[in-house]
Order: sequence, then structure tokens, then C-alpha cells
Amino acid sequence: MVEIISKRDGPRREDAQVKRLIEQNRSTIVRLADQISGGGYSASRKPRQQPKAEGLIIHVGGSAAPVTEAKPSIHVTMNGRVISKDQNTGRQLHHIGDIRNRSGGQIFVLATKQNGFFSPVDETVAEALAELDGSRLAATYTEEQLAADIGAKLGID
Repeated sequence: MVEIISKRDGPRREDAQVKRLIEQNRSTIVRLADQISGGGYSASRKPRQQPKAEGLIIHVGGSAAPVTEAKPSIHVTMNGRVISKDQNTGRQLHHIGDIRNRSGGQIFVLATKQNGFFSPVDETVAEALAELDGSRLAATYTEEQLAADIGAKLGID
């Protein structure tokens, strides 16, 4: 057996009955909603007073922070990266190279294409630091001394 359901104009009879039932019991429903929400239901339905401006209000959009000139320094990180960083912000400016363990000792490896770095240093920096590439670190030549030598060759205090 096949039932054919066709759409009628207007709401269904059941929907109209439920809507009428809700409208007839609106006060009871509101009272229960207030009781459950601690009065929050009625409070949320009241119109709120909009804040009013007093006097003249001028809002100027914020601009970017003033850019101070970078104050670079050479730093050797805990994981062996030799970087140039800004002393004002603490941000890394350039990656200069790494300190790696090779043949039983630690050596400085300059960040160049020949040493396998994807992002090498500039040619001028590479030329200035070429003699430090492969420097062996020991008790007599420490990371601090390496950083000082790199800073001196690059003109960074």
C-alpha cells in the first residue's frame, strides 16, 4: 500500500496545536525558566541600556613600534649554533655556523654551501671568517673566545 503525502498550505495541524499550547502556558514556562536559571532568563530578555559617550572621544589607531637600530652580538647557543643576535630584542639576526663534534673534538663549521648548509652566510661574511672555519675548540680556545674572534672579524663588539 502506498500513501501519498502532499504538502498543504500553512502549518500542520499538530504544529498549530503545539504552538497554541505553548502560548497558553507562556507564563508558567517563563516562571519555570526563571526558577531553573535563578532569574537569568528574564534578565537576558530585558533590553539593555547602550553605553553613552561622554564628551569628545578621539581614537587614534596605533602605529607600529618605533624601530630601533639593531645592536648585534655574537652568541654560541647551548645546542652549538653560532648566531648573530640583536641585544635589544634578543632575536636572531643571522646563523653563522655550528660547533660540531668531529674526530674526537669540537670544531667550528662555517655556514657555507661547501659545508652543506642550505642557507649559507653572505660572501663577504664567508670571506671574513674563512680562516676560522674548522677551528678546533679546546681548553685553551673556548666558545667565548671563538665568539669574540668572530665579532672582531665582523666588526661587532
